[in-house]
Amino acid sequence: MKRVIASVLAAAMIGVSFTACGSASPRNQAAASSQTNVDKVIAEAEKMTNQELYKKAIEESKGKTMYGIGNSSRGATAGTNFVKMLKTIDSSYDGKVEWSQPKNNSIFTLLTSDIASAQHTYSMTLIQDGNQIQSKMLNTGYLKNFIPKDWLAANGADEKTNGHPFALQSQVKVFAFNNVGGAKFNNCWDFVYKDQHPMFMGVNSEPVGKNFLYMLTDSQYADMMKSAFDSLSADKKAYFQPIVNSMAGEGSKLGLTGDNVKYSLAWIKLWCQQYNKQTDDGPTCTQLVTKSAANQSALLVNSKFRSIEESASSSKKNVTIAVYQDGYHGIGGFSYKHYLQVLKTSPLPWTACAFIAYMTTNKDGYVAWGKDMGSYCSNPSIMQDHSKDGYVNGVNTFAVKNDKPFSWWTSNNGGRLVVEDPAYCAKTSSQMSDWVDSFVSSKG
Repeated sequence: MKRVIASVLAAAMIGVSFTACGSASPRNQAAASSQTNVDKVIAEAEKMTNQELYKKAIEESKGKTMYGIGNSSRGATAGTNFVKMLKTIDSSYDGKVEWSQPKNNSIFTLLTSDIASAQHTYSMTLIQDGNQIQSKMLNTGYLKNFIPKDWLAANGADEKTNGHPFALQSQVKVFAFNNVGGAKFNNCWDFVYKDQHPMFMGVNSEPVGKNFLYMLTDSQYADMMKSAFDSLSADKKAYFQPIVNSMAGEGSKLGLTGDNVKYSLAWIKLWCQQYNKQTDDGPTCTQLVTKSAANQSALLVNSKFRSIEESASSSKKNVTIAVYQDGYHGIGGFSYKHYLQVLKTSPLPWTACAFIAYMTTNKDGYVAWGKDMGSYCSNPSIMQDHSKDGYVNGVNTFAVKNDKPFSWWTSNNGGRLVVEDPAYCAKTSSQMSDWVDSFVSSKG
């Protein structure tokens, strides 16, 4: 009980409303006693099959509650399925998983407080925002990486991409536009052309959006921005060229390298000055599909389109995903990840590792996310196919819902997404953050 109370008090001190779920069960004190022990557990766990891990979890957490915390509420469903699965192995198993989803980007403060406290509550986390994860959690050693053996066996070649830190899934934000008025968005530069005001969540209220802007300065994406610029019509080039030229010296001032970074900086400047700040992607999507939103555009998670209900004033048919068009040039949007990590003070590290393995190797472990389009598991073998979600009675009715595999989204011949890299974001944020904010002005 003291551990739960400590967490609640810590949350109250920072002005966050947080309710502990249930009373605390007895903890494994030895597992919580030191960072060294958690490191040893992870090292052993990475050599074990899922079945071996599940037995360890049952032994460790019988009669206890494992507390997880994450940016996605669907972790609660995964936890329920995990406990059911463990009961099929041992019918007497009576452990629990309690899941919390903090608001307002407070997860980093809550985790830090829990790790620093004398009594520890949380065992694992599902967390986003690569910049803060790297600078506040990984560089400090607060979070520990665990890669399940069964995941590695199926996805060994992908360890570099999704293993460090270990990712549950990728999320995608795409450029989309309302097609009712006949507007054309055939190039990523069209979204920052004169009089354009794409709907987008504020970069300081949803930090992954700011990470997107940081990543644009990486040379591979700067090269994409230059290539897209070169494909513009003469009149649009003439409009953008002075802005690009004005950025010629900014890259070196910001510690950036690459011949084409000035193109990314010009685009970032225009984007920040012109985007229409939104509070959430849900209302943005609801607005974009209406007839009254003719010619408007947005950068939002594509998964939101799945829940739009058809009416006389709103339809999924009213929206086009820009990169789905033949002949589209430039980036199609960006992606960020949800990372699974073990706290260095985890009271139940074996159970945490087993739960992580379950979510990334078992279809029932990932079903909470995978049942809908727009989430892309780091283990494609447990993904559901959403390529024909837009079909009704065999007819391709809502093209915006026909999803693509993540390999397509990140391909230079496909979605050409800007992919979040925690290390790069952390390295560049100190130089770039204030620079971006200078153009965002009152939006942020």
